[in-house]
Amino acid sequence: MTSSPSSLLRTTAPFRADHVGSLLRTDKIKQARLQQSAGEINAQQLRQIEDEEIRRIVAKQEEIGLQSITDGEFRRAWWHFDFLENLDGVEAFESDKGIQFHGVTTKARGIKVTDKIDFTGHPHLDDYKFLHSVVSPDRTAKMTIPSPNMLQFRGKIESDLYADSDVLLHDLGLAYQKALRAFYDAGCRYLQLDDTSWAAFFSEEAKAKLRAEGKDPDRMLADSVKLVNLAVADRPDDMVITMHICRGNFRSTWTASGGYDGAADAIMDQLNLNGLFMEFDDERSGSLDVLRHVKRRDLQIVLGLVTSKHGALESVDEIKRRIDEAAKYVNLDQLCLSPQCGFASTEEGNLLTEEQQWEKLRHVIQIAEDVWK
Repeated sequence: MTSSPSSLLRTTAPFRADHVGSLLRTDKIKQARLQQSAGEINAQQLRQIEDEEIRRIVAKQEEIGLQSITDGEFRRAWWHFDFLENLDGVEAFESDKGIQFHGVTTKARGIKVTDKIDFTGHPHLDDYKFLHSVVSPDRTAKMTIPSPNMLQFRGKIESDLYADSDVLLHDLGLAYQKALRAFYDAGCRYLQLDDTSWAAFFSEEAKAKLRAEGKDPDRMLADSVKLVNLAVADRPDDMVITMHICRGNFRSTWTASGGYDGAADAIMDQLNLNGLFMEFDDERSGSLDVLRHVKRRDLQIVLGLVTSKHGALESVDEIKRRIDEAAKYVNLDQLCLSPQCGFASTEEGNLLTEEQQWEKLRHVIQIAEDVWK
């Protein structure tokens, strides 16, 4: 499929060269967290150091040519728990074990629902306001938060209020509506929902595992779509909301494999979002022909063809070939390019250097500029 050259210019998010959001924590950030844990500095001093490092990496993102700018999730330990545990009615706890990845396990952490879920304020609002204040006017500050599905999939439900899962969906969806409005009022016009839960539906094997646990995968998939659409139902017209579909990202490892086929219609035709960040960086991600399920002409597909899991740069010709392949199913005007995931979904980060991280992002920008010139 082809487009006229004028239609290939994008001045709104998601951008032709974009990124998922998280960045490797700097040595100063890591050292400051250790100092705070040891009681050598207080929370305010830690925040001042975070402010300084966020200013630095914002400037770096702008310098290399990114249009969407994040704070690298520098104030977080986890991509999802830090946000979810600060919702009303949700608490963090030390779990018995961490999350199992391919050959490695995270540190122990969990969340539980103990009371009515709501959003009446959140520390990430101040985090976004700071980011917004240091991003240049000609760039777009991007906020990343976990999808509401992650509370369903990762949270222990301990409140009697939610014996009926429909009640949980309702309250959680409305809490997210309030969250999106609060970020909008803080200046946010580009927000991304991060979600690893879809991988539970990618294959018949994965669905069989759910059935063995006494769960109904078809009902769960329908509920996941319903919850996301409820969460974004009240968003303002000028607020772009995308979703990153992830198979897990911890210390350059993963939790799930398989193409999108088992949930393709739900993800690509039923979610009321502006764009999807989709992983296609290796064989685990399945074939690009799954993009045939994209029916909407206004849905942007951000192709995660450049891996964030190692520092070696992909062949430019191979990336361009795969973009051409994707354009057989989705108009080139609907495609963008990014790394397949963030570089540090947790504070530990992936196994590459900071300079390799920037080279990866430059690689994305240079290829995108050539493809969509």
